[in-house]
Amino acid sequence: MQQGQENLQNEKSDGAKSPPATILFVDDESNILASLNRLFRPQGYRILTADSGAKGLAMLEQEPVDVVVSDMRMPEMDGSVFLEKVAQKWPETTRILLTGHSDFASTIAAINKGSIYRYLSKPWEDNDLRMTIQHALEQKFLKQERARLEKLTTKQNELLKQLNVNLENKVKARTAELGQAMAQLEITYESLKTSYSSAVKVFASLTEIREGSSSGHSRRVADNARLLAGKLALSEFDIENIVHAALLHDIGKIGLPDNLIHMPFNSLSKDDREKVTKHPVIAQAILITLEPLQEAATLIRSLHERQDGLGYPDGLKGEKIPLGARILAVANDYDNLQRGALLVDRLSPAQAVTFLQENRGKRYDPLVVDAFIAVLATTQAGEQKRAEVSVKSAGLKSGMVLARDMITKNNILILSRDCVLDDGTISKLQKFETTLDADFTIYVYAERR
Repeated sequence: MQQGQENLQNEKSDGAKSPPATILFVDDESNILASLNRLFRPQGYRILTADSGAKGLAMLEQEPVDVVVSDMRMPEMDGSVFLEKVAQKWPETTRILLTGHSDFASTIAAINKGSIYRYLSKPWEDNDLRMTIQHALEQKFLKQERARLEKLTTKQNELLKQLNVNLENKVKARTAELGQAMAQLEITYESLKTSYSSAVKVFASLTEIREGSSSGHSRRVADNARLLAGKLALSEFDIENIVHAALLHDIGKIGLPDNLIHMPFNSLSKDDREKVTKHPVIAQAILITLEPLQEAATLIRSLHERQDGLGYPDGLKGEKIPLGARILAVANDYDNLQRGALLVDRLSPAQAVTFLQENRGKRYDPLVVDAFIAVLATTQAGEQKRAEVSVKSAGLKSGMVLARDMITKNNILILSRDCVLDDGTISKLQKFETTLDADFTIYVYAERR
C-alpha cells in the first residue's frame, strides 16, 4: 500500500517524477509535532510544522502545501479560525482537523466555516491518520488530473472549431474519438451512481438492523418520498438526493441506547428528547466525507424542522426549510405514526392521514400534505389493480418483478421491492439460500392478462 501511495504522489500522468506531497502540521505542543514528524517522515512526504496558527499561515505564504492538519485548541487562533483562513486563501489545500472529544460544537463550526475534509479525535490511531491523509492526497491528485483532462478537452474542442472545411474527414474522425470518450465517461458515471446507490442501501439496511423492529421503515419512507417528489415535479437530481436522504435519515441514531430508539418520541422525558434531537446533526457529520451525499446530508439535518418554526435543530420556518426536507417530514411521519414511533398509540393509515391534515401549516407544509394525500389515493388504486403471488426460488423466472422487499429472519435486506429479476440475480439468490440453509418465500407481481 505504501509503495502505491509513493507512486501516486511522485509520478505524474505523463510518467515524469514530481516532488513528494507536502504536509503541514499545526499544533502548539512540540511533542505532538515531533510525534507527527516521526510518524510521517518515513512515508516519503515533505513535512512542515508550525506551533501556532499565525506561523502556519506565514508558512503557507512561502510554501506550496497539499494537506494541512491542525489541532483545534490553540492559543490566540484556534483550529476553526485557522482552517477558515486557509479555506479562504488556499482552497486547493486539503484541510484536516484534530479535535478532542469535548470539542463537538467547535468541530461543527470548523466543518461549516473551514470546509474541512475530515476530522479525527485525539488521541488518534496512527493507521487511521495515515490512511486519512493518503485518501485526502489521492482525492486531491484525482481532482488535479480531472482538471487537466477537462482543460485538454477544452483545448481540443477549440482546435476543432479552427479546422478548415477542407479537413472534414479529420474533423469527423476526431469527433468520433470524442464521442467514444464521452460514452466511456457516461458509462463510468452511471457505474459510480450505481455503486453509491448500492452503498446507501447497505447503510440503510445496517441502520434498520440496529433499530430491530423497524425493518422496512427507511425503504417505505424512500418510496413515498420518491412518489411525492415526482408529484411536485422535482428534477431527477433532486429526487435522487431525497431518496438517499430517506434511506439514511436515521443513521444518526446508531449510537443511541436501545430504550431511546424503541420508545415513541412523544413519550420521552425532556433529557431523553434532548439526546434524540441531536441525531440529524450527527447524521450530517457522519456523511461529511462522502461528497455525493452532501445534499442528502443537508436534507437529513432539516428533516425535523417545522412549518411554524418550532422544530429542530435550527428552528427553521416555512420556505426556509429545504423543500426536500419538507417532503421527507411528511413521508417519515406518515410511516412513524403507523409503527408507533411518534405517538404512544399506533395509528391506522386513515388516522395517520387525518393527523397530517390536522397539522397542515403547523408541523407540515400544506402544499406537500395535499400532494401526498393525492399520491396515496393514486398509489392505493394502483396497488388494488396489481395482484401478487408467492413463489419459491426454484420457480423464479427472468423478468419477474418483486412485489415486496426480500428480508432475512435477521432483518437484512436482500433485494428491494420492484427489483426486476434476471438469470444472474436468480442464480445468486438460490446459492445464497443454500448457503444459509433457508427456504425463502418470494412475492412477485402476477402476470398481467
